[in-house]
Amino acid sequence: MENTPTKNRAEYYKISTFIFLYFFTWSASIGLLAIWLGQKANLSGTEIGTVFAVNGIFSVILKPIYGYILDKIGMSKYLLYFVVIMSALMAPFFIYIYQPLLLSNTLIGIIVGAIYLSFAWYAGVAACESYSDRFSRLNGMEFGQIRMWGSLGWAVASSFSGLLFNLSPAYNFILGSIASIIMLIVLLSLKVNVNSAQAGEVLTKQKIVPADVWQLLKNRKFWAFCLYVAGVAWMMFIAEQQFSRYFVTFFNDVHQGNAIFGYLGTVQSGMEFIMYMVIPFFVNAIGAKRGLLLVGALVGARLIISGICDSHLLISVLKPLYGLEICLLLVSVFKYIAEHFDKRVNATMYLLGYQAMLYVGNVVVSSPAGILYDRIGFEHTYIIMGATALFFTFISAFTLSACQARGRKKYDVVENSTAK
Repeated sequence: MENTPTKNRAEYYKISTFIFLYFFTWSASIGLLAIWLGQKANLSGTEIGTVFAVNGIFSVILKPIYGYILDKIGMSKYLLYFVVIMSALMAPFFIYIYQPLLLSNTLIGIIVGAIYLSFAWYAGVAACESYSDRFSRLNGMEFGQIRMWGSLGWAVASSFSGLLFNLSPAYNFILGSIASIIMLIVLLSLKVNVNSAQAGEVLTKQKIVPADVWQLLKNRKFWAFCLYVAGVAWMMFIAEQQFSRYFVTFFNDVHQGNAIFGYLGTVQSGMEFIMYMVIPFFVNAIGAKRGLLLVGALVGARLIISGICDSHLLISVLKPLYGLEICLLLVSVFKYIAEHFDKRVNATMYLLGYQAMLYVGNVVVSSPAGILYDRIGFEHTYIIMGATALFFTFISAFTLSACQARGRKKYDVVENSTAK
């Protein structure tokens, strides 16, 4: 923030508040989705896995579309308006549509829920992050200094979301809708200066065309990156989907487990907030490729230890490490994309090669993972997933491209995202 020009400081506070409220809303409601599906919608582990798999199908379809739209419209806020309005409909949707459908006609409920969640959250979050990246470059800011407020928003909501959930999940959803309305007001007040000194670098006159997407799909580096996402990031995120259900089994009282899980979510997000201040410099020192490989090693080790531990204290220590992993992964991904891909497809590459690929994992792995949870238990499933992450990390050491720009004294994720 100290490097942000004074005249842009007001806009920095606005975009940071927007990101804070978005992740606050997500944490207060969607962050407890797996618990809600099991305890309130009465779904089994296999059915919950199916929910996330179907969510993934719609997310995979929508994310590349969101990315293409963002690259087309530049700094227009119309897509973000749509995402925020969908978020504001959270309370009526969950209370009057989603839960009744899941209880009466599970299949229809799953499909309707997947459409809504993809528009507002699973694709929406990627659109918000990508727009924040572009906005930060346009105003001479750093993406990390904006994104860290999202982690703080998650932490604040996590500090009480579990307790609020125990009173009634409806309170979580109502709070999310109220926060979304405030978010919309902030977004309306956000000013976009397309004539700034950085506009020439950020707002290229050569708009993306379908042929650019086709060239991206023909790029070997694209598929090497997707292989890493499939082997490491899939395991990381899919293991997290139902981790809350595994976590509460370490406690005699499920309500105590829910509350402590919320507290640890606060610790995790606090760790993210701090890490976003220092991780960019760390990744700059070791390179994006090594950053990605380090994430793979951490994910594999954490999942294997989670599977063999038998102490609620140890599992409580392992939970917040996910915050370190997600921060290191996101910073490394932005830097890797910046180094190896054309800036015209920046948003498309992020939403297609990274975000959409994450949800391909939901389609391919979520349902089988849910079956394994029910048949062999969380413990053995996590050991398998951890070993898989380590295996693909080893493969990626040879398939990912080496860093093209080393030795920089200063690392700015967002400035680099304009590089080819």
